[in-house]
Amino acid sequence: INGRPFLSFQMENWVSQGITDFIFLLHYEAPKIIEFIKQWHALKENRNFTVEFITEEKPLGTGGSIANAVQCLKLSSSFFVTNADTWLDSGFMSLRKSPFPSIAITKVKNASRYGTVITGPDNYVEKFAEKVPDETPGWINAGISHLDPKIFLSWKGQICSLEADYFPKLAMQRNLSSVRLYKNFIDIGIPEDYDRFCKWVQKGQTTIL
Repeated sequence: INGRPFLSFQMENWVSQGITDFIFLLHYEAPKIIEFIKQWHALKENRNFTVEFITEEKPLGTGGSIANAVQCLKLSSSFFVTNADTWLDSGFMSLRKSPFPSIAITKVKNASRYGTVITGPDNYVEKFAEKVPDETPGWINAGISHLDPKIFLSWKGQICSLEADYFPKLAMQRNLSSVRLYKNFIDIGIPEDYDRFCKWVQKGQTTIL
């Protein structure tokens, strides 16, 4: 992004929200990412946060990666999970105050490429609707969740998806809360959103600039 790794924007944003302990779940280009984060961490004047890395020999999927980390680190307390390619101004503190397991949701003008999250009046997730071909607004998974390690205790090493395997099951059990966020949201996974974030940075419109 204008000559600067996107992850550096993310790290500054996350640290500004009070996150102090980071665990990066890696596979593709892991050595390059580790080298960058270590250099970035060393340059920060106030290094009051820690970084750890778990590198998978083979991709385990979003669910398998988290389950592997829970078991490797013997996690016993709740934790946050966030996507590294999704920009969201804030949200961690709102999730911290919510019952867990919970996910952040945000409203977008075109939810067709994501699928939508259907919630009830008590803010519990009722179901995840499939993607539709027509452009339509809706609430989507914003890419941040507050999870309980107990969810992953039965994992046996298989490749699995947090979004397709764990979340729908929790929703069926009425055990997945949602928190609505009215924040700037960008998924840089497609060219037009990547370009939009670049323009934000050029104009100084992100909250960290």
